[in-house]
Amino acid sequence: MHYRHVSSSRTARRVLASAGIVGLALGAAACGSDDSGSGGSAGAKEKIGLALITKDSSNPFFVAMQKGAKEDATKQNVDLTVASGKQEGDDQGQITAIEDAIARGDKGILITPMSTGVNDAIQKARDAGLFVIALDTPTDPPDAVDITFATDNRAAGNLIGKYAAAKLNGQKAVIALLDIFDDKVVSVDYNRDQGFLEGMGIGDIGDPKKNGDEPKTGTYSGGDYQIVGNVATGANEEGGRTGMEQLLSKNKDINVVYTINEPTAAGASAALKAAGKSDVIVVSVDGGRAGVEAVKAGTINATSQQYPLKMASLGVKAIVKIVKDGTKPQNSPGLDFYNTGVTLITDDPMPGVDSKDSAFGLENAWG
Repeated sequence: MHYRHVSSSRTARRVLASAGIVGLALGAAACGSDDSGSGGSAGAKEKIGLALITKDSSNPFFVAMQKGAKEDATKQNVDLTVASGKQEGDDQGQITAIEDAIARGDKGILITPMSTGVNDAIQKARDAGLFVIALDTPTDPPDAVDITFATDNRAAGNLIGKYAAAKLNGQKAVIALLDIFDDKVVSVDYNRDQGFLEGMGIGDIGDPKKNGDEPKTGTYSGGDYQIVGNVATGANEEGGRTGMEQLLSKNKDINVVYTINEPTAAGASAALKAAGKSDVIVVSVDGGRAGVEAVKAGTINATSQQYPLKMASLGVKAIVKIVKDGTKPQNSPGLDFYNTGVTLITDDPMPGVDSKDSAFGLENAWG
């Protein structure tokens, strides 16, 4: 699924201006665009070898990230190699790409880590002297890489949870949870899911780093809730459709659907439409052009928009800085990663839940 590419520099400027995330610790010192090359190990004309390793090359989010990184690599005199797993869950594909980067003598790696299964390979790269930055998906533990540039996925989940709770207006919540995996530990997976439950006002979520162990019934901020189940979808449209069908077969009264991302939401929405259900609250995370168009059309009620072009741009610039003059990027204050921002997008705003409309979302959308 490929969508029109949006200029990374233009998008980054809009996001910085409107999302209010100017002045974090990275700043000009850590990620400036100065490429004079003075005082460093790489001269102004020497190419810097860098690998970008995404989870796959078909998800519009990663396609946009790859395009943005290529644009910045050209500007920064970087020799960029793009690689990926074949699909979500392909740890070995990422491990091979990491080993290839080491063998090439690359200076750094930007990676959207698949799972904890790639941690040993990341450590091997760092031991070989490569600077490794995670994008979008923080590693578990966070210090498995040198730094992470990512959405605060807990906050992204929290926003859509608060929205869903307010939208219910006191009704019983009958909840479907469409995750990525049921056999791997991935921080983006549990942070969005568990953040959603926290945003709903569910007090007992069990282990905050584990999906599916929370009580299946109880109370949320607006009343009673029931969780019909968690389904692993692979974070794709087909998985969203079949996962939604599976949960509807267990309980046709589902009225809230959490989805890990917008492709999953598209599949879930198709299944709901086929079942004749039009009064279900569907929430998601991504903020891609197709997803925001779905918000505008009403098939997704709200989505937490993130900014992959900014992640890629900051990552490329950070590697250049560390190679040239040793300047290392810093985490955002109070966090164990650099927060690239998140905004709730909806055309049906709820009192007490900060949001922007689909026009803002489209202006800042990727893909």
